[in-house]
Amino acid sequence: MVVMVTLHLVLTFWLKVENCPIGYLGPGGLSDMAHYNCTGGATGYIDRYIFTDDHIYQHPTPITVYKTEVPFDPEGLLGTLTSALLCFLGLQAGKILLTYTQNGARVGRFIGWAVATGAIGALLCDGRQNEGWIPLNKNLWSLSFVLVLSCFAFVLLSVCYIIIDVKQWWTGAPFYQVGMNSILVYIGHELCADKLPFQWAASSTHAHQLATDLVGTTLWVLIAVWLHYKKFYLKI
Repeated sequence: MVVMVTLHLVLTFWLKVENCPIGYLGPGGLSDMAHYNCTGGATGYIDRYIFTDDHIYQHPTPITVYKTEVPFDPEGLLGTLTSALLCFLGLQAGKILLTYTQNGARVGRFIGWAVATGAIGALLCDGRQNEGWIPLNKNLWSLSFVLVLSCFAFVLLSVCYIIIDVKQWWTGAPFYQVGMNSILVYIGHELCADKLPFQWAASSTHAHQLATDLVGTTLWVLIAVWLHYKKFYLKI
Protein backbone atom coordinates (compact mmCIF):
# COMPACT_ATOMS: atom_id res chain seq x y z
CA MET A 1 0.00 0.00 0.00
CA VAL A 2 2.91 2.34 0.73
CA VAL A 3 4.20 1.69 -2.78
CA MET A 4 0.83 2.53 -4.35
CA VAL A 5 0.47 5.79 -2.42
CA THR A 6 4.06 6.74 -3.21
CA LEU A 7 3.50 6.02 -6.90
CA HIS A 8 0.38 8.19 -6.83
CA LEU A 9 2.28 11.11 -5.28
CA VAL A 10 5.23 10.77 -7.65
CA LEU A 11 3.03 10.74 -10.75
CA THR A 12 0.80 13.54 -9.47
CA PHE A 13 3.56 15.95 -8.53
CA TRP A 14 6.52 15.01 -10.75
CA LEU A 15 5.08 13.78 -14.04
CA LYS A 16 5.73 16.30 -16.81
CA VAL A 17 2.58 17.23 -18.70
CA GLU A 18 2.96 19.21 -21.91
CA ASN A 19 2.08 22.91 -21.56
CA CYS A 20 1.14 22.44 -17.90
CA PRO A 21 3.04 23.20 -14.69
CA ILE A 22 4.45 20.19 -12.85
CA GLY A 23 2.15 19.17 -10.03
CA TYR A 24 -0.85 21.07 -11.39
CA LEU A 25 -4.06 20.17 -9.51
CA GLY A 26 -6.51 22.74 -10.85
CA PRO A 27 -9.56 22.40 -13.09
CA GLY A 28 -8.14 24.51 -15.90
CA GLY A 29 -10.68 26.34 -18.03
CA LEU A 30 -11.77 29.76 -16.87
CA SER A 31 -10.12 29.22 -13.49
CA ASP A 32 -6.69 29.41 -15.11
CA MET A 33 -6.65 30.86 -18.60
CA ALA A 34 -2.89 30.27 -18.94
CA HIS A 35 -3.45 26.53 -18.49
CA TYR A 36 -6.91 26.20 -20.00
CA ASN A 37 -6.53 22.56 -21.10
CA CYS A 38 -4.65 21.32 -18.03
CA THR A 39 -7.77 19.97 -16.32
CA GLY A 40 -6.72 17.53 -13.62
CA GLY A 41 -3.01 17.83 -14.31
CA ALA A 42 -1.27 14.46 -14.40
CA THR A 43 -4.51 12.65 -13.49
CA GLY A 44 -6.29 13.84 -16.61
CA TYR A 45 -3.22 13.49 -18.80
CA ILE A 46 -2.66 9.82 -17.92
CA ASP A 47 -6.27 8.91 -18.74
CA ARG A 48 -6.24 10.81 -22.03
CA TYR A 49 -2.90 9.25 -23.00
CA ILE A 50 -3.91 5.66 -22.20
CA PHE A 51 -7.63 5.60 -23.02
CA THR A 52 -7.74 8.51 -25.54
CA ASP A 53 -10.28 11.32 -25.43
CA ASP A 54 -13.13 9.31 -26.97
CA HIS A 55 -13.12 6.77 -24.13
CA ILE A 56 -13.17 9.19 -21.21
CA TYR A 57 -16.10 10.80 -19.42
CA GLN A 58 -17.15 13.78 -21.54
CA HIS A 59 -19.13 15.83 -19.00
CA PRO A 60 -17.01 16.33 -15.88
CA THR A 61 -18.11 18.78 -13.20
CA PRO A 62 -15.55 21.49 -14.21
CA ILE A 63 -17.42 22.00 -17.49
CA THR A 64 -20.36 23.70 -15.77
CA VAL A 65 -18.35 26.19 -13.74
CA TYR A 66 -15.08 26.63 -15.64
CA LYS A 67 -16.18 25.82 -19.21
CA THR A 68 -13.39 23.30 -19.69
CA GLU A 69 -12.94 21.69 -23.09
CA VAL A 70 -10.99 18.49 -22.45
CA PRO A 71 -12.63 15.29 -21.18
CA PHE A 72 -11.85 14.25 -17.63
CA ASP A 73 -12.80 11.15 -15.66
CA PRO A 74 -13.31 11.78 -11.91
CA GLU A 75 -12.74 8.07 -11.32
CA GLY A 76 -9.69 7.70 -13.51
CA LEU A 77 -6.71 5.40 -13.49
CA LEU A 78 -4.48 7.40 -11.15
CA GLY A 79 -7.29 7.80 -8.65
CA THR A 80 -7.53 4.02 -8.27
CA LEU A 81 -4.26 4.10 -6.32
CA THR A 82 -5.67 6.28 -3.54
CA SER A 83 -9.10 4.62 -3.70
CA ALA A 84 -7.23 1.37 -3.01
CA LEU A 85 -5.96 3.04 0.16
CA LEU A 86 -9.56 3.71 1.13
CA CYS A 87 -10.36 0.01 0.61
CA PHE A 88 -7.32 -0.91 2.69
CA LEU A 89 -8.53 1.27 5.58
CA GLY A 90 -11.97 -0.32 5.31
CA LEU A 91 -10.26 -3.70 5.56
CA GLN A 92 -8.73 -2.60 8.86
CA ALA A 93 -12.22 -1.94 10.21
CA GLY A 94 -13.23 -5.48 9.26
CA LYS A 95 -10.10 -6.95 10.86
CA ILE A 96 -10.85 -5.07 14.08
CA LEU A 97 -14.31 -6.63 14.22
CA LEU A 98 -12.89 -10.11 13.60
CA THR A 99 -9.92 -9.82 15.95
CA TYR A 100 -11.39 -8.08 18.99
CA THR A 101 -14.53 -9.11 20.84
CA GLN A 102 -14.81 -6.34 23.44
CA ASN A 103 -16.88 -3.33 22.41
CA GLY A 104 -14.44 -0.91 23.99
CA ALA A 105 -11.50 -2.40 22.11
CA ARG A 106 -13.35 -2.16 18.82
CA VAL A 107 -14.59 1.40 19.25
CA GLY A 108 -11.25 2.55 20.63
CA ARG A 109 -9.45 1.31 17.54
CA PHE A 110 -12.05 2.83 15.23
CA ILE A 111 -11.51 6.18 16.92
CA GLY A 112 -7.75 5.69 16.81
CA TRP A 113 -7.86 5.24 13.05
CA ALA A 114 -10.16 8.26 12.77
CA VAL A 115 -7.73 10.45 14.68
CA ALA A 116 -4.73 9.23 12.68
CA THR A 117 -6.29 9.60 9.24
CA GLY A 118 -7.96 12.90 10.14
CA ALA A 119 -4.76 14.40 11.53
CA ILE A 120 -2.67 13.45 8.50
CA GLY A 121 -5.39 14.61 6.11
CA ALA A 122 -5.74 17.96 7.92
CA LEU A 123 -1.98 18.41 7.85
CA LEU A 124 -1.83 17.80 4.11
CA CYS A 125 -4.63 20.27 3.30
CA ASP A 126 -3.78 22.73 6.09
CA GLY A 127 -7.25 22.25 7.53
CA ARG A 128 -8.84 24.01 4.54
CA GLN A 129 -10.59 22.86 1.40
CA ASN A 130 -8.44 24.37 -1.32
CA GLU A 131 -5.16 25.01 0.44
CA GLY A 132 -2.16 23.15 1.81
CA TRP A 133 0.29 20.80 0.16
CA ILE A 134 -2.48 18.53 -1.13
CA PRO A 135 -5.93 20.19 -1.27
CA LEU A 136 -9.11 18.20 -0.75
CA ASN A 137 -10.33 17.12 -4.17
CA LYS A 138 -12.84 14.37 -4.84
CA ASN A 139 -12.42 14.58 -8.63
CA LEU A 140 -8.71 13.77 -8.24
CA TRP A 141 -9.16 11.39 -5.30
CA SER A 142 -6.35 13.34 -3.66
CA LEU A 143 -4.57 11.75 -0.71
CA SER A 144 -5.93 14.38 1.68
CA PHE A 145 -9.49 13.72 0.45
CA VAL A 146 -9.17 9.97 1.00
CA LEU A 147 -7.72 10.40 4.50
CA VAL A 148 -10.32 12.94 5.63
CA LEU A 149 -13.09 10.81 4.13
CA SER A 150 -11.73 7.80 6.03
CA CYS A 151 -11.71 9.84 9.24
CA PHE A 152 -15.40 10.65 8.89
CA ALA A 153 -16.16 7.03 7.95
CA PHE A 154 -14.46 5.66 11.08
CA VAL A 155 -16.32 8.18 13.25
CA LEU A 156 -19.66 7.30 11.65
CA LEU A 157 -18.89 3.59 11.98
CA SER A 158 -18.18 4.08 15.69
CA VAL A 159 -21.46 5.91 16.22
CA CYS A 160 -23.49 3.34 14.29
CA TYR A 161 -21.75 0.45 16.07
CA ILE A 162 -22.63 1.89 19.48
CA ILE A 163 -26.23 2.75 18.57
CA ILE A 164 -27.04 -0.43 16.63
CA ASP A 165 -24.85 -3.22 18.02
CA VAL A 166 -24.05 -2.14 21.57
CA LYS A 167 -27.09 -0.17 22.78
CA GLN A 168 -29.50 -1.65 20.21
CA TRP A 169 -31.43 1.59 20.05
CA TRP A 170 -31.85 1.21 16.29
CA THR A 171 -31.84 -1.72 13.87
CA GLY A 172 -30.30 0.22 10.99
CA ALA A 173 -33.54 0.17 8.99
CA PRO A 174 -34.30 1.21 6.34
CA PHE A 175 -30.71 1.66 5.24
CA TYR A 176 -29.57 -1.93 5.61
CA GLN A 177 -32.37 -3.03 3.27
CA VAL A 178 -30.97 -0.66 0.66
CA GLY A 179 -27.49 -2.09 1.23
CA MET A 180 -28.77 -5.63 0.70
CA ASN A 181 -30.06 -4.62 -2.75
CA SER A 182 -27.50 -1.97 -3.62
CA ILE A 183 -26.86 -3.26 -7.16
CA LEU A 184 -30.54 -3.19 -8.05
CA VAL A 185 -31.02 0.28 -6.55
CA TYR A 186 -27.99 1.60 -8.42
CA ILE A 187 -29.08 0.16 -11.78
CA GLY A 188 -32.66 1.29 -11.24
CA HIS A 189 -31.52 4.79 -10.41
CA GLU A 190 -29.38 4.99 -13.55
CA LEU A 191 -32.25 3.78 -15.73
CA CYS A 192 -34.90 6.01 -14.18
CA ALA A 193 -32.83 9.06 -13.27
CA ASP A 194 -34.67 11.34 -15.72
CA LYS A 195 -38.13 9.81 -15.44
CA LEU A 196 -41.16 10.54 -13.30
CA PRO A 197 -41.73 10.07 -10.42
CA PHE A 198 -38.02 9.69 -9.60
CA GLN A 199 -37.05 13.00 -11.15
CA TRP A 200 -38.68 15.88 -12.93
CA ALA A 201 -37.68 19.14 -14.55
CA ALA A 202 -37.02 21.62 -11.76
CA SER A 203 -35.56 25.08 -11.57
CA SER A 204 -31.90 25.44 -10.70
CA THR A 205 -32.64 26.70 -7.19
CA HIS A 206 -31.24 24.70 -4.32
CA ALA A 207 -34.66 24.10 -2.79
CA HIS A 208 -36.17 22.64 -5.98
CA GLN A 209 -33.15 20.45 -6.70
CA LEU A 210 -33.19 19.22 -3.11
CA ALA A 211 -36.88 18.36 -3.38
CA THR A 212 -36.40 16.21 -6.48
CA ASP A 213 -33.42 14.44 -4.92
CA LEU A 214 -35.30 13.74 -1.68
CA VAL A 215 -38.30 12.33 -3.51
CA GLY A 216 -36.17 10.11 -5.73
CA THR A 217 -34.10 8.83 -2.81
CA THR A 218 -37.20 8.14 -0.71
CA LEU A 219 -38.83 6.16 -3.51
CA TRP A 220 -35.78 3.94 -3.95
CA VAL A 221 -35.59 3.35 -0.20
CA LEU A 222 -39.24 2.29 -0.19
CA ILE A 223 -38.63 -0.01 -3.16
CA ALA A 224 -35.67 -1.60 -1.39
CA VAL A 225 -37.74 -2.15 1.78
CA TRP A 226 -40.53 -3.77 -0.25
CA LEU A 227 -38.06 -6.04 -2.08
CA HIS A 228 -36.54 -7.03 1.25
CA TYR A 229 -40.03 -7.93 2.49
CA LYS A 230 -40.45 -10.07 -0.62
CA LYS A 231 -36.95 -11.52 -0.11
CA PHE A 232 -35.86 -10.52 -3.60
CA TYR A 233 -32.20 -9.60 -3.99
CA LEU A 234 -30.21 -8.92 -7.15
CA LYS A 235 -26.67 -10.27 -7.02
CA ILE A 236 -23.84 -10.44 -9.53
